[in-house]
Amino acid sequence: MSTPRTVTLALTGASGMAYGIRLLELLLQSGQHVYLLYSKVAQIVAQQEMNMTLPSQPREAETFFKQLLSPASGQLEIFGREAWFSPVASGTNPADAMVICPCTMGTLAAIASGLSQNLIERAADVMLKEKRQLILVPRETPFSALHLENMLKLSNSGAVILPANPGFYHHPQTTQDVIDFIVARILDHLRIEHRLMPRWGEKN
Repeated sequence: MSTPRTVTLALTGASGMAYGIRLLELLLQSGQHVYLLYSKVAQIVAQQEMNMTLPSQPREAETFFKQLLSPASGQLEIFGREAWFSPVASGTNPADAMVICPCTMGTLAAIASGLSQNLIERAADVMLKEKRQLILVPRETPFSALHLENMLKLSNSGAVILPANPGFYHHPQTTQDVIDFIVARILDHLRIEHRLMPRWGEKN
């Protein structure tokens, strides 16, 4: 599989923060250059679900993730919500791909409406207009008619809608196995090699 050179990863305030953090870990392990963005509500969810305190300032956040995940020098760049001069804000310097994981219905609706009111929404808008890969990982149930309409609009615009709906045919034994199922599907769409689980038809 070929791999993107640069992936923008955005964490928003939906449940399922473990998916996003695990994805970040594996993107870095596979040698990708990662732009990381996260919302204020994502910080709240990370604390509530993972007892993880995500710093508000990009410099402090880079120090935090350097200690947590040991990225190579320059491999991980973190931008604040109003960093309008960051590369992700312009179509002149887009990432190769972007993933929003987990993705709130509010974020999804804003992107579908082209609002671009914060850096996450603007970065996603850039991906759509530049026809780059955009993967949205919603974690919501049930979906309302508005949710479904917004997802259809984005799918028709070229985005991949990849709900955090794990399968169980690989017989997961732990919560980590369930998390890795979703992360594996995201990595597959990014065409990044992994060994998280056997593929359908392969032997363990």
